[in-house]
Amino acid sequence: MNSPHAAPARQVMVLYTGGTIGMQATANGLAPASGFEQRLREQLAEHPDLAIPAWRFRELLPLIDSANMTPDYWQRLREAVVQAVEVDGCDAVLVLHGTDTLAYSAAAMSFQLLGLPAPVVFTGSMLPAGVPDSDAWENINGALLMLGQGLPAGVQLYFHGELLAPTRCAKIRSYGRNPFAALKRRGGVPRAEHVPATLGYNQPKSLAKVAVLPLFPGFGAEPLNAVVASGVQAVVLECYGSGTGPCDNEGFLAALKAAQAREVVIVAVTQCHEGGVEFDVYEAGSGLRTAGVLAGGGMTREAAFGKLHALLGAGLPVAEIRRLVELDLCGELA
Repeated sequence: MNSPHAAPARQVMVLYTGGTIGMQATANGLAPASGFEQRLREQLAEHPDLAIPAWRFRELLPLIDSANMTPDYWQRLREAVVQAVEVDGCDAVLVLHGTDTLAYSAAAMSFQLLGLPAPVVFTGSMLPAGVPDSDAWENINGALLMLGQGLPAGVQLYFHGELLAPTRCAKIRSYGRNPFAALKRRGGVPRAEHVPATLGYNQPKSLAKVAVLPLFPGFGAEPLNAVVASGVQAVVLECYGSGTGPCDNEGFLAALKAAQAREVVIVAVTQCHEGGVEFDVYEAGSGLRTAGVLAGGGMTREAAFGKLHALLGAGLPVAEIRRLVELDLCGELA
């Protein structure tokens, strides 16, 4: 578990992955560009009164638009964070990331970096640095100031003056200066008393295959069977309301049971912004549990997706994965 200690950071590693924050115009539109370190230094030099910690800078090449983010890139990002802390001697990390998949990456890193004895903050911007009314510098400067004041170990998201728990928030707007919001999701699930050592931040993780399927009126066995046949190891099933689905569809229920027989882990989350999955409220929910679906409680789609990648990537037995899915690891179910 991550330590509650919140000492002021002395040396921050800034990891630049790309994204809107450092983009520049090209013939085909905005694209990630190198050279952001110098731009950041010049901007900070204009504000010598800012009480920020010392910092270093590293580009994770190739720089990407976050629409191109992949679980494979998350592995590289985890390794870069661990190197910054354990090899380079940094006691905090700031990740500059595009906003489209920022909530996914920050949630995934919350699980990939369990036990890391340092804070990791994700930020980005809705407009590139240097353009009129850009939010880039306010987000970077604000994040550095927060780290200088002291943050607890673990992963957080900083945007528009606000710190958010990555496993409890989502991008809800495609415009404006505050696109992210904390979702009012169901909590109260106890922390896991035993967390396998293979989930630790310094343990290598293999790539996993996880899919996300939203239910919709008329959803049947075909979409689920097609996804399972593709070789996925787990599915995040976005259900209605408190965790209901078409439980009068025998084909759908049979597909769920067949997936469980193949040891495919299926986790239900709600499509709603508020609340969470409680299977026993409706018959249409308890039928899902009978078919082997796990209750994702108040987990967001992003948190469930990242959690499954971490659990599967650690090589845990399916029975252990199923146990840990419904227990809190880093605030995703608290």
